[in-house]
Amino acid sequence: MREIVRTNDAVLITAIEALLSGANIRHIVLDRNMSVLEGSIGMLPRRILVEDEQEGRARQLLTDAGLGHELRPDGG
Repeated sequence: MREIVRTNDAVLITAIEALLSGANIRHIVLDRNMSVLEGSIGMLPRRILVEDEQEGRARQLLTDAGLGHELRPDGG
């Protein structure tokens, strides 16, 4: 799995998940529930990971959707 996005923005996470799901790109969101432990202060960002083989497709999809600036540098 490769990390493509790291953010505290819950709305952005939801939008990216919808895009990836719509394109049948398998993904996982890590640290989604950490806000319970950290007191919801937004200190711990959520991370979206995709399968290695689908990283290129995922990056292109998010770039085409105008979210390229949210992508982590290549290599995670």
